[in-house]
Amino acid sequence: MNYLNDLFFGIYPYLAGTIFFIGSWIRFDRDQYSWKAGSSQMLSSRDFRKANNLFHVGILLLFFGHLFGLLTPPSVYHALGLTTQVKQLLAMIAGGLFGGVCFVGMTFLVKRRLTDPRVRATSSASDVFILLLIYVQLILGLISILVSAFHLDGAQMLLLAEWAQRVVTFQSGAADVVAGVNVIYKLHIILGLTMFLVFPFTRLVHIWSAPIWYLGRSYQIVRQKG
Repeated sequence: MNYLNDLFFGIYPYLAGTIFFIGSWIRFDRDQYSWKAGSSQMLSSRDFRKANNLFHVGILLLFFGHLFGLLTPPSVYHALGLTTQVKQLLAMIAGGLFGGVCFVGMTFLVKRRLTDPRVRATSSASDVFILLLIYVQLILGLISILVSAFHLDGAQMLLLAEWAQRVVTFQSGAADVVAGVNVIYKLHIILGLTMFLVFPFTRLVHIWSAPIWYLGRSYQIVRQKG
């Protein structure tokens, strides 16, 4: 089974990353009319805003938590006085909190997408697929917190972080690092990479167009007539 381990954790990350960046660029260049979030709020707005906000807040915090958690070298947080065990405990608490917030919002969104007749009728296959993919990935992430409770020494967390750091710095041996980690972590990684792989072909591309620039925009002056 070593060849599967090498495929999913040594080759697949670069395949997914290449398609993520090149596919996004090609779609933006050739198909800008489909470059949108495709909101369905006007079709059914009941409790949508609350659920949507919970989902987006939760998933953004989870994303940046994973980003900094996996790519921060141990020497950095050790210099701040955090042991590996304490960092893992903080990650479990934060992941549980952010994941719970995201799960509440997403459960409503999945139910709405699949059961509301108007929303379902206007949903494409890719809309349903990516929503369910993120939902399963979220559930796997929450399960991984329970798995981590049986490995509080931080050893598996260090292996996962080393894998991610080897991948982004193009070092060899990344697949070997995670060969012995729990299968839940492996499935979580594979689904996460699959999300990057399918990203350019779904409505997720609207993330590239997040209106962050609004934060630095000058105020609009609105005056009453007369």
